[in-house]
Amino acid sequence: SAPSAGKDVVARMSWITGVGLTAFGKHPGRTTLDLMSEAATAALADAGLERRDVDGLLTGYSTTFPHLMLSTLFAEHFGIVPAYAHAIQLGGATGFAMAMAAHHIVDAGLARHVLVVAGENRLTGQSRDSAVQTLAQVGHPVYEVPLGATIPAYYGLVASRYMHEHGTTEQDFAALAVLMRSHAVRHPGAQFREPITEDDVLASKPVASPLKLLDCCPVSDGGAAFVVSREPASAHPIRIRGAAQAHTHQHVSAAPSLTQFGAAASSRQALDIAGVSLADVDCAAIYDSFTITLTILLEEIGLAPRGQAGRLAREGHFGLGGAMPLNLHGGLLSYGHCGVGGAMAHLAETHRQLTGRAGDRQSGAPRLALLHGDGGVLSSHVTFIAERVG
Repeated sequence: SAPSAGKDVVARMSWITGVGLTAFGKHPGRTTLDLMSEAATAALADAGLERRDVDGLLTGYSTTFPHLMLSTLFAEHFGIVPAYAHAIQLGGATGFAMAMAAHHIVDAGLARHVLVVAGENRLTGQSRDSAVQTLAQVGHPVYEVPLGATIPAYYGLVASRYMHEHGTTEQDFAALAVLMRSHAVRHPGAQFREPITEDDVLASKPVASPLKLLDCCPVSDGGAAFVVSREPASAHPIRIRGAAQAHTHQHVSAAPSLTQFGAAASSRQALDIAGVSLADVDCAAIYDSFTITLTILLEEIGLAPRGQAGRLAREGHFGLGGAMPLNLHGGLLSYGHCGVGGAMAHLAETHRQLTGRAGDRQSGAPRLALLHGDGGVLSSHVTFIAERVG
């Protein structure tokens, strides 16, 4: 595992000054650049900035628009001339990795306002077979891909092992899907807003045993963006207190374990850098591509005991007004998943929660949030701690 933060780790300072988020779902005729532009425009407006104020730019990647220079292409398309531009690829962890990179970029003085943006027409811009083939390349080209495995199959394998070791049940997974849907009902931008029950999840179409259709996030069109600034120069900034990463493997066949990954190491280090403990955290935003993903991350980080995430979800622990409000926009499982922008929607919701702007989704007055994303098959992990100040 990654080493814990020590005395040589210096806490950095940056602020998320604005966020922008499109509705997720079907956006026929909208391209990657269209969706990125809509989210970026909203983020700048939220931060009270003009395009000329942006001097740093980070973008992710798009499977429907695999341009070699997406960051500078978007800069040209959007009409900005950044002093610093970069594109990052880290699977599902990309959004939070970009937040961490922007955090260090502004602290180093390379830019004052970094626009972080992603978007993709993943639902309407490609065929199902093309999407399956593209995402399957996460697998090992010799030992995994030729055997026909897909992303759900890899996670189904992990889920089976986790059930064996920790006594987790399919109904426990279902409780997390129901929780995410109950949150999405309150968000007008969510792809799926019809309430579901545990029985609905268990009766949904098998995808990769033991995972059913409603254990899996949907494919979506959408975009998300945020601005990371050197100063709290907006009406509602939040502070990034600490960030850390951990990378344990790339391929499932090379993973040191199918039940323990890098989330514990990255979250422990991020908390150490922030100078806080898990007990100080008021709300969480955790990557939830599958119910098994959410189960493992919650339990490995320490937000639930092993084998108990589903039970706690069922008891309201992670709900609106619960002890640890979680993914109050509906998460990837119900708000939707448009690639890199999927996890960035978690950040947008966290920003609104910490600044008291979440409307009927608002859960009290949280001050400290823990955000965590993973890429690949639980192979790359990024955790950061965000704080309301004032």
